[in-house]
Amino acid sequence: MAETAVPDTAGLAEAITDPHAEFTKERFEVELEFLQCLANPWYINIIAQQGYFDKPEFINYLSYLQYWKKPEYVKFVVYPHALAFLDLLQTKEFREEIKK
Repeated sequence: MAETAVPDTAGLAEAITDPHAEFTKERFEVELEFLQCLANPWYINIIAQQGYFDKPEFINYLSYLQYWKKPEYVKFVVYPHALAFLDLLQTKEFREEIKK
């Protein structure tokens, strides 16, 4: 008689007890994807030309993204030069120059 496979339920209990687990996962994925977009200088130029770097809340968001440099997060970054661009984006001079 064939045995039936038992589904892997390792994360199920956590997902049931933590109603924000799906939100947290989605936020992690969205922030990682955005960070990796910063590896593309043409993308940075486009968002600069659209005026995002003139908005204080966007500058604060870029500052917030610095947590990706911590060892527990950096291992997920596929394009590490995105972190170098993130550092450059912390300076007003770079944000002004990338608009050109």
